[in-house]
Amino acid sequence: MSDDQDDIGSRGKSVALEARNTGEDGRRYSPSAARNSEAIADVLAEHMPVAGHILEIASGTGEHGARFVERFPDLRWTYSDLDEISLSSQAAWIAQADAGDRLAGPLRIDATRSDWGDAERPESFDGMYCANMVHIAPFEAAEGLIKGAGRLLKPGGKLMLYGPFAQDGEIAPSNSAFSEDLKRRDESWGVRDLVQEVLPLAVRAGLTLERIVDMPANNLSVIFRKT
Repeated sequence: MSDDQDDIGSRGKSVALEARNTGEDGRRYSPSAARNSEAIADVLAEHMPVAGHILEIASGTGEHGARFVERFPDLRWTYSDLDEISLSSQAAWIAQADAGDRLAGPLRIDATRSDWGDAERPESFDGMYCANMVHIAPFEAAEGLIKGAGRLLKPGGKLMLYGPFAQDGEIAPSNSAFSEDLKRRDESWGVRDLVQEVLPLAVRAGLTLERIVDMPANNLSVIFRKT
């Protein structure tokens, strides 16, 4: 498992688990984002509202949003993050994109909080997307993320999570080793159990599990629908 985001740790710092390159225009580049963006886009095409407005939580380098609005001409995508490094990169991707107002933000959102500032438009988003944050942040971030989806998604709107998960106590050996390494870095991090930890949050937020898609490198794409 490799991570393609600069996610928030328990103290709100940017966390990169691979080398990053920054262009002269301020855009940051992630090797794993380059590898996985097309596979993720295929899942978006089949299961997410690519003719609607999607809010991304913990947008990291910003590459995913820029690539997705290029592939889907009717998609509107709004970046968000907490740390300055990521926010600056996302702003640079917006500046260089030929997408008009379809690529927007970045909003400053701390997923652990109950108020997401400028994003607080209840039942206004067709979709929400979050890649590689749930395991590299305190569990309070996952709780806040899913509560936010229940609050901000339109009825029938969808939340997509991407990353490594255990499933009802079963975990791939590579993800188990990765989780132990994360916990050594910060005891509040770790690969979460989709069935035992994440699904109960979704139920309480009014979200129904719609689809689990196996992805490369023992990752999953998990799609929830707001009922």
